[in-house]
Amino acid sequence: MAFIAKWLVGSIAVGVAVWLVPGIEVVGGTWAAPIFTALFLAIVNALVKPVLKVLGFPLTVISLGLFLLVINAFMLELAGYLSRNITHAGILVDGFGAALLGAVIVSVVSMMLGGVIRWRRRALGWRRHARPRTYHFNALK
Repeated sequence: MAFIAKWLVGSIAVGVAVWLVPGIEVVGGTWAAPIFTALFLAIVNALVKPVLKVLGFPLTVISLGLFLLVINAFMLELAGYLSRNITHAGILVDGFGAALLGAVIVSVVSMMLGGVIRWRRRALGWRRHARPRTYHFNALK
């Protein structure tokens, strides 16, 4: 359930980036493109991004963290490329500037929507684990 919620948030964030950034275009369907791009963005962020963060650590330190924006822009470009070529529905990013702005927008929208979903889950009392925790007091005796 948490993966589906994160995928939905990512899809909305990619849709907002497509809507706001003039250099990002939809290929293969208005609704399918953000959905598949968000799926591939999650996969790329899980598999490729940690490697790039480790390799780019010296540049990240020198640039005071701004190089992470470049990594995020590359991840968005790579996710768009993979989704276009595998599912024939994705986003087409025209240049580095559009990728950078799109990555910033995807990050900000994902952060805001993710915070709203976490706040809503806490407000409604939803728990991640169904059974209550049990405490053993045998160690105190």
